Amino acid sequence: MTSIHSDTPIPRSTTNAAVGSRKATVACALGNALEMYDFTIYSFFAVVIAKNFFPAQSPTASLLMSLTAFGVGFLMRPIGALVIGRFADRKGRKAALTLTIFLMTLGTALIAFAPTYQQAGVFGTVVLVIGRLTQGFSAGGEIGTASVLMMESASTAKRCSSVSWQAASQGYAALVGAGIGLLLSSVMSTPDLESWGWRLPFIIGLLIGPVGWYIRRCLPETLEQPEHTQVSTSTAKPRWREVVDLRNTVLATGLMASATIGMYLFIFYMPSYLMTTLHYPQRSALAIACVAAACLAIITPLAGRFADRHGLRKKLLIWTVVLPVIAAWPALWLLSHTTDLAVAMLIVALLVLPGCVGSGAFFALIMESFAKQHRALGTSVSYSFGVTLFGGFSPLIATWLTATLNNPVAPAFYLLAGGVISLICLKLLPENIGRD
Repeated sequence: MTSIHSDTPIPRSTTNAAVGSRKATVACALGNALEMYDFTIYSFFAVVIAKNFFPAQSPTASLLMSLTAFGVGFLMRPIGALVIGRFADRKGRKAALTLTIFLMTLGTALIAFAPTYQQAGVFGTVVLVIGRLTQGFSAGGEIGTASVLMMESASTAKRCSSVSWQAASQGYAALVGAGIGLLLSSVMSTPDLESWGWRLPFIIGLLIGPVGWYIRRCLPETLEQPEHTQVSTSTAKPRWREVVDLRNTVLATGLMASATIGMYLFIFYMPSYLMTTLHYPQRSALAIACVAAACLAIITPLAGRFADRHGLRKKLLIWTVVLPVIAAWPALWLLSHTTDLAVAMLIVALLVLPGCVGSGAFFALIMESFAKQHRALGTSVSYSFGVTLFGGFSPLIATWLTATLNNPVAPAFYLLAGGVISLICLKLLPENIGRD
């Protein structure tokens, strides 16, 4: 038998690779956490922000304008994906991620300190929207590039587990955001919360920025020869069709439909839906959101390890796309007919569970469909267009459907459409497990 205290040294290259992988995961997770924390806080306080920046005769109209501002940030994501994704493939992942966390922190600061409509009129609203646009531009390049760095820093056998932390970090951010919102709504009076208390979570988010920026500055580069280290032999610039895999980008964008609609409906939009449509108290709505975020934070990494162990991509994703579509209508109907907080928590947890299970395999499948030299651009563009087309305006579409059809389960129709699109794209997208 081999002694557990064997004198055989662990190869330095293996040790360094493991340390580099963990460091990359932490650095990328911090940036993702900052981004999703800010998005979460905005969605959780959408009703309060609506009163401060988008006054209207009808509370529903005011909320719709607030959610439109939330969605406007997503319009900048494709632009950010094109610019920052291409930058990451030319100059390196590290340089791109250092830029994105700076821009995200700047956007958060603009929102945190924007004067309200009552204080500065339209100027205050403009500052808020510029903050959202800056966040959207940053996020366009952030998630794709960060996910690529996570995957490229890990061994082939641990790809799903590594990239699953991209989604898990969003869960932790949403959990912290919901927790802070729940705490503030519990200890502050409603007038104080609506007057200045809503700013505190954004100010807290600013503290993550400098830490994440410093860690990312010290990251190793995973792109072997960034363009700035090469001596170009030709002045001709490559054509876009030479750096963009159009077919796989379109398919990956469509694959995003079900996952991103489910994410934004069941986690980020859920508090507003529970408060405005089902008339839950704010504290109960935020408590339910905490449960959904906790599922994303805890289950996703475990499911990523499971996917790696069994080499799963498409076989797992079929179920994670189909199950939410089947469950959405009865779950939302039951949610609208119960006042039991524990039952509501269970329903929302079951709705987010499939997405949590498939997250690691989902991102690995998309990234492995692109060649390494074009991977950051392809992943960023497909992710950003997918989130913009299907997820960013999910709260707005869900609110509009509910009001138009006068039916609290109407958002299930939108998820059904997204599920059909995702299944078609999943069938056609290539499965290249282990592709470098």
